[in-house]
Amino acid sequence: MDTDLNAIVCQRIDLSDSAMIMRVIPEDGSAPDFRPGQFAVLGLPPDSPRCDNATTEQEIPDPDRLIQRSYSISSASMVKDFVEFYVSLVPHGLLTPRLFALQPGARLWFAPKPSGIFTLRNVPEDAHVLMFATSTGLAPFMSMLRTERLNHSKRKFALVHGARHSWQLPFRSELSSLQHICDNFAYLPIISRPDDEPVAWKGLTGHIQESWRDGSLDKIWDFHPVPDNTHIFLCGNPKMVDEMLEITLAEGYTKHTNRLPGTVHIERYW
Repeated sequence: MDTDLNAIVCQRIDLSDSAMIMRVIPEDGSAPDFRPGQFAVLGLPPDSPRCDNATTEQEIPDPDRLIQRSYSISSASMVKDFVEFYVSLVPHGLLTPRLFALQPGARLWFAPKPSGIFTLRNVPEDAHVLMFATSTGLAPFMSMLRTERLNHSKRKFALVHGARHSWQLPFRSELSSLQHICDNFAYLPIISRPDDEPVAWKGLTGHIQESWRDGSLDKIWDFHPVPDNTHIFLCGNPKMVDEMLEITLAEGYTKHTNRLPGTVHIERYW
């Protein structure tokens, strides 16, 4: 087993007992180059301790191999002091319970070259960008929005982020501020369980798909997004991705793949 743990946890921000922002730096002190939207592979040995909230593993890890998983990068591509990840705990999983046991200064494996095609690279510069995310599917969009010079762009950006509760919207303050600063950016947080809120929720409720059907985006942009002027990015819960893909394909959008460029870009989690 390759036990060369080549990176260090430099900061950890706990959002709850099951979600955190983890910042990692390779041991050479410089973050690798990557395109916003790409992912990196993290890993730990199977004998690494698991966090207190972990439950029984559903599978037994191979004792001779590092446990490795891919995580979307949430930091801007020009930041070289660290690489940021937004991680959600899977109590019965192999890697996240071990990641949640790490504290600043701990070491882990970091694959040296991020990869992935879930980027803005194939989006025309005059095409608007519409992003839909659930849970940690927000991570690649944070990287895109933090990297793009929104104030200097003529195209529109919109982000719809769905969660069960308002406290599961981790970058809400940053995104709300960005919306006030940039006239061409719209942020639409939507929660599915408003009755659980300690203070009355004044925003959108339901599921992400409903923000498309009820015209919430049309009202903000003053037009309905169509394939001729908009590219759509979907990231997170596979059910949301599949339903939104079906909705958009019915309106003439096409799925983007390595071989065939399209107007709907997808990244499924788990």
